[in-house]
Amino acid sequence: MNKVFAMPLLSLVALLVGCDSNSNNTQGETSPVQEAASSEKATSATSARFTRFSYEGESQEQIEVKEGQFRNPIISGYAPDPTVTRVGDDYYVVTSSFTHFPGLPIYHSKDLVNWTQIGNAIDRPDQFNFRDLEVSRGIFAPDISFHEGTYYLASTCVDCGGNFVMTADSPTGPWSDPHWLGFEGIDPSIHWDDSGKAYILNNGAPNEEPRYEGHRAIWIQEFDWQNLSMTGERKQLINGGVDISEEPVWIEGPHIIQRNGYYYITAAEGGTSVHHSQTIFRSDDVWGPYEPADHNPILTQRDLDFERDNPIIAAGHAKFVQIPNGDWWATFLAIRSYNNDMFNIGRETFLLPVRWEDDWPYILPRGERIPFAMEKPELPEQPEPTPPQSGDFGYTDNFEGDELALGWMGIRDPDASFYEVEDGALNLTCDNGFGDLEQVPSFVGRRQQHHNATVSTTVSFDPGTEGEKAGIAAVQNDEHWIFLAITHLDGEAQVALYRNEGSAEGTLINSATLPESEAITLTLDFTAGEMDAHYEVNGEEHTLAETVDATNLSTNVASGFVGTLIGPYCTNL
Repeated sequence: MNKVFAMPLLSLVALLVGCDSNSNNTQGETSPVQEAASSEKATSATSARFTRFSYEGESQEQIEVKEGQFRNPIISGYAPDPTVTRVGDDYYVVTSSFTHFPGLPIYHSKDLVNWTQIGNAIDRPDQFNFRDLEVSRGIFAPDISFHEGTYYLASTCVDCGGNFVMTADSPTGPWSDPHWLGFEGIDPSIHWDDSGKAYILNNGAPNEEPRYEGHRAIWIQEFDWQNLSMTGERKQLINGGVDISEEPVWIEGPHIIQRNGYYYITAAEGGTSVHHSQTIFRSDDVWGPYEPADHNPILTQRDLDFERDNPIIAAGHAKFVQIPNGDWWATFLAIRSYNNDMFNIGRETFLLPVRWEDDWPYILPRGERIPFAMEKPELPEQPEPTPPQSGDFGYTDNFEGDELALGWMGIRDPDASFYEVEDGALNLTCDNGFGDLEQVPSFVGRRQQHHNATVSTTVSFDPGTEGEKAGIAAVQNDEHWIFLAITHLDGEAQVALYRNEGSAEGTLINSATLPESEAITLTLDFTAGEMDAHYEVNGEEHTLAETVDATNLSTNVASGFVGTLIGPYCTNL
């Protein structure tokens, strides 16, 4: 029997920032669950009980990873705009999260290859307000750094406050509320200068009337890090990109590197699609002038055959890090696509070495493909985490304990109580659905990390009225999703598959009458842009639909910047 429950805002946060796990739910740090509230609303709502969630993924590229090699991407599926920093022998990566909550996931590694999520910088609803925002707004590219015992995160909340800095004594948090910086643009990053001063770079509008769509500039201003505020003049350093006569677009994600008496600005250029690239500029003064390298771009895949096998596309948005032996490496985003430029799993985090020649950095020669496997950095060997973040892997979450694992996310800030983890189950209240930007849908999901993936959940649910649905949903945004649900249709309990591509309501693909059962297992089986839907009831397996078009979950169909999340969903709409 499903348990009716209620959870306040902070309880939901505590659930979402729990330990990352497999079936044992043992990894990471957790936050205490707050006391329940809003019982009047909860007792009037139908709920569903989920006792299991499992994921099995296989990469579409089949490669051999030899002894001493690592596999790209290092963080698979929806891990865009990676920023990296080193603190002693530890490395941290943070990626963009947009309006997913909790947000700004923080990953830790000691070898730049094996990564484990250890926290979320955004884990309290009052840190940011994502109300009325589409999924791909909110938190854009972050930058993580460390200075004199404090961790700093700079980023932008698009349509919800602008540029900000957050601080913490530990990478696992708690992270402060945002300190708003007050300047225009996106993608701020902090440069800690050898002089003791600090500066913030970012993408902003040019200091002239824009000459073309996508005409942007890179700006710098001194950062008063002791008071977390900006000071002094704000100066434009790069106008447009490498060569403004060629109308370069969307220069962004700038970072400064100080090396051998030079200042280097590395920045993405060309937009986040197939023309994405990484560029480099150099000066002997932090204030410029900066000259572009003759060998720009230092990283791109846009000049390769568009119809190549197992493509990696849209490479860029890199940040450099130096390891103890003096070698330099770069994390960056790229996309593993199918059908040339389709991708459901979002932009991912990759790693490549940086080579220096004549005091200029080189990442990858033009015309050369990003390797899926290559030699590891010269760092101490580390065990593979459970579950891994790269390669072929699977995991099962049996919802043990009283909190969700760190990898779970919802959409927009929670402003209502809609779930609880208790007695080996996730109890989900059937409340708001996708499509209403003023509300938080009753959905929590994990990242789809492979194009070939089988994802299932076991659920007990007794829909009380027509319209109530509970099951497993694969979601790009409020108008692009697939939902395999238990519901009432034509006066009887049925299992139904819905698909939505850009409309307010989903289209019914197929349905079947359900016999009485205590629990039903629902499965979505993806192969690139196609999907099969299955269900198991009373020990018998059935196929509800085959080769369903799943390209509505491709980012370039749904539009925006995120990847697909898959997980339990319950609605009364």
